[in-house]
Amino acid sequence: MSLLDPVWTSLLYLAAAVCFILALRGLNSPRTARRGNLIGALGALIAVVAVFLSSRLENVPWILAAIALGSVVAAPVARRVKMTQMPQLVALFNGVGGGAAALVALLELSHAEESGVRLAIVFTLLVGAVSFAGSGVTFAKLQELMTTRPVVFPGLPAVMSAVLLAAVAAGIAVILTGSSALAVLLLVLGLVAGILLVLPVGGADVPIVISLLNAFTGLAVAASGLVLGNVLLVVAGTLVGASGTILTRAMAAAMGRSVAGILFGAFRGGSTAGSTAVSERPVRSSTAEDVAVLLGYAQRVIIVPGYGLAVAQGQHTAAELALALEARGIDVDFAIHPVAGRMPGHMNVLLAEANVPYESLKEMGEINPEFKTADVALVVGANDVVNPAAKTSSGSPIYGMPILEVADARQVVFLKRSMRPGFAGIENELLYEPQTSLLFGDAKDSLAQVLGAVKTL
Repeated sequence: MSLLDPVWTSLLYLAAAVCFILALRGLNSPRTARRGNLIGALGALIAVVAVFLSSRLENVPWILAAIALGSVVAAPVARRVKMTQMPQLVALFNGVGGGAAALVALLELSHAEESGVRLAIVFTLLVGAVSFAGSGVTFAKLQELMTTRPVVFPGLPAVMSAVLLAAVAAGIAVILTGSSALAVLLLVLGLVAGILLVLPVGGADVPIVISLLNAFTGLAVAASGLVLGNVLLVVAGTLVGASGTILTRAMAAAMGRSVAGILFGAFRGGSTAGSTAVSERPVRSSTAEDVAVLLGYAQRVIIVPGYGLAVAQGQHTAAELALALEARGIDVDFAIHPVAGRMPGHMNVLLAEANVPYESLKEMGEINPEFKTADVALVVGANDVVNPAAKTSSGSPIYGMPILEVADARQVVFLKRSMRPGFAGIENELLYEPQTSLLFGDAKDSLAQVLGAVKTL
């Protein structure tokens, strides 16, 4: 016998749903993101408690043991993961969600009598399996357990089409017969489809695919809610699916590309591929003291952070440098490209961690007109998001991607570890322009040297 009557259960579900909506609203801004996460966690806690109090559960000790085991594994991993590895963690968590939804649907098939419920099971099985397998491949790519380049082979489109057609046929058969064996076959086909979907994606496109797979997981969870007759799962899954879709479209627009182009661009050579090629063309190198003089006697400085800053964990030093320049009466802002780093908001979160004021973080549309008034644009670990090839080279894999217009600044300084290209695998012609100088080394160390030199001016 349940401890809660249906009215109280519905009220708790409503409270949890409201928490999920408020959480998504909070995640719209770095200023409120932390609060949004906490509200979302509260909603999840309310939902779990409501299920325990309103359902006649069997095997409660096993359920509690599974929750405890998951908490023991996930909590330390989430706390210790580096900011640069956050997309990998998101991919893993997302994949687990899709896989769990698929397994629940498989177990519920034996109780499903109506064709409508079987249709929801088929959808959950296929989409959840695609999300699970695809997320595993994105994790392997970002973790560099496999090549980040697109993986294609002759006949791949035909193989993908055959797998999808077989999945549709198996799904129809499951709806008509309720066969568990065919459901397992559908699950396997979904796993293969997920792998084939992500293999052709490379380089900077991978985080966008993570967002797309997150939307897939949300849809799978929503469908599993229909299978289980749980309204809250439907609401939560729909919210995740909708937000993931919106985010995917926004990231694709920030790259100046379509979602289809990201998924299938490798078939025509249009996907970012990554490269290790190093140019031998001469560039103008600088010392930390040279850069300090440029910055210290400027009136306006715009700092452009990128993935290299995150890898070096140099955000605190960058914040100190900004404060030191502002103490000299210099106007300093940080220019944020929407896809700089490895996930949306990566640079916002990184700099917020260093207590950089939100007012100093300027989005691309706001800061681009201001580069013309900047004496120095200091690019720290960024490459593709400032590469003019996105505007000038129609054959470039990043052609059409909106970029930060650092070339408009009077002087441009790149802090780079080496001349290695970014994920797009193409040279940045801005590196060879007369107004550009380069300071080579680890971003954190270089920033510390420049900061020390500025303080001695």
